[in-house]
Amino acid sequence: MFACCMLLVLPLLAILAYIFIEAAPVLSLDYLWQNPARRGTQGGLWAPLVGTFYLVIGSLLFVAPIGILAAIYLNEYAREGWLNRVISITVTTLAGVPSIVHALFGLGAFVLTMLPPFNKLFGLDWEGGLLTASLTIAVMTLPVIITASREALGAVPHAFREACWNLGSSRWQTIRTIVLPNSSSGILTGVILEICRAAGETAPILFTGATFFKFIAEGGWEKLFPYGIGEPFMAMSMHLHVISTQIARMPDQMKFGCAAVLIMLILFINSAAIVLRLRMRARKRW
Repeated sequence: MFACCMLLVLPLLAILAYIFIEAAPVLSLDYLWQNPARRGTQGGLWAPLVGTFYLVIGSLLFVAPIGILAAIYLNEYAREGWLNRVISITVTTLAGVPSIVHALFGLGAFVLTMLPPFNKLFGLDWEGGLLTASLTIAVMTLPVIITASREALGAVPHAFREACWNLGSSRWQTIRTIVLPNSSSGILTGVILEICRAAGETAPILFTGATFFKFIAEGGWEKLFPYGIGEPFMAMSMHLHVISTQIARMPDQMKFGCAAVLIMLILFINSAAIVLRLRMRARKRW
């Protein structure tokens, strides 16, 4: 069994070591702070890095409340019946839809259908950008949040609920004060998976708002807040895809540097979330 685990771990470590060794010549703070230049052959990764951060936060703002509330309904309120089974099957099916299908759905539903009347109603000139890409990522990752949150809620002993009900608490008071605090670590697991997938997806944002290059000023507030909610944006996954496949004579260290930074970003998010989750588990009441 240990040998089987090593067969999984060793190739991963070899891949990571190879990527970071090849990326070592460009990895520095300047590489993170500078914007791409000369079609990505020079400069750094600031513009796609901050775009990825905005994309993750934007998608999380949409998917986390909807996913957690849906999980609460399915686990705490919904009665066993055909409707509950249909919703569960729908969530499972949605999780298996390829990302390119979500991309085409986002293009049709948000970019081509939602934006034109929205712009006309409010007098805006928004195009495919952070809003449409965040909505597409949110739809794609919704099953992950629902499934993880539902499993976490179901793991809380039913005796906790019965004790609260016997003391006169309502169903919502029990959920808010007992069930959610004791299932927060499991819910956080779903949020972690959503963040990592949002940061690494290319196809959904390729059709709904990501662009290869966008000029960003080198100083001032514009460098920290370079993208409007209705404007195209740069993202790490899109940037890596383009410089790896579309740009001729691209230096290898630039490709591996982008991959290494994306991996470090995901590892940092996972590590911070794992520490937070362990602290939450230590506060469990059973």
